[in-house]
Amino acid sequence: MTIKQLLANTKGHLHTINSHKLMVMKHCFRVGLYKQGLLHDLSKYMPSELIPGIIYYQGFRSPNNAQREVEGCSTAWLHHKGRNKHHYEYWIDYPADKTKGLVGMKMPEKYVVEMFCDRVAASKIYHKESYTDSTALEYYKLGHHRYVIHPESDALLRKLLIMLAHKGEPYTFRYIRHKILNNQ
Repeated sequence: MTIKQLLANTKGHLHTINSHKLMVMKHCFRVGLYKQGLLHDLSKYMPSELIPGIIYYQGFRSPNNAQREVEGCSTAWLHHKGRNKHHYEYWIDYPADKTKGLVGMKMPEKYVVEMFCDRVAASKIYHKESYTDSTALEYYKLGHHRYVIHPESDALLRKLLIMLAHKGEPYTFRYIRHKILNNQ
């Protein structure tokens, strides 16, 4: 990679993560999750996530996918999901029943809501002008068969994505704030 490409990737990646973080923060603030909005994705600025993000930056998808394709796994993603409770992967564990494999633990609702905000913001950032209120739901449907997520956490996420697709942002964010999180 040339210096010119490294600088372009750095600028592009920082723009993407800054724009994403700001958008998630705004969404979290709309539903009353102020602390989570401020702290969202701070680990992306740590060297173990930032450096691979710059190296594998493409601008139209997560650099984690590119790192995974080239190296066989994404070390940036492994670091990220282990530090951010709004990812269902953070909540994967062995159950008390030793006869079962890994399962998704039930996520606190505030983290499911942050995950919803995160998915909506990521869809807006990566899809730009082609984004609609159905984009995050369509992305969810593409990968859902691979998710190891608690059924109740999954049901809430799906409900919110469907609500967004059918009723739009103002309705969905009001519903989250008043019915899910009980914020005034």
